[in-house]
Amino acid sequence: MSDERIVYKVCGQDEWAAAVEAGRYDGSADDRRDGFIHFSTAGQLAGTLARHFRDRPDLVLIAFESASLGPALKWEPSRGGALFPHLYGPLDPSLAQQPVSLSLGADGTPHLPASFNTTRS
Repeated sequence: MSDERIVYKVCGQDEWAAAVEAGRYDGSADDRRDGFIHFSTAGQLAGTLARHFRDRPDLVLIAFESASLGPALKWEPSRGGALFPHLYGPLDPSLAQQPVSLSLGADGTPHLPASFNTTRS
């Protein structure tokens, strides 16, 4: 597992605002269907955005220290056999670093901010 110190959640701005207000995030409809909250590492983000978030202009990217999520964070094979971080339980929004709004490219794919380095750990 490379670049695992920080993990990222992508969700709608309103969805995240509601989680912050409630003090708890139980995940998106897809997360609840799958039984865990989906995260990505920095190196996995571009693929996650292109595959699952195309044409969503309302997105935020939220970073978390993986260690702060405790033993409920599991690394499991997913896309192409790569290990992805999955959180089995609710997420405490107070553990989040400052959310970053994502903009859409001309093709509808959300773009990471220019300052974002996909090799950071």
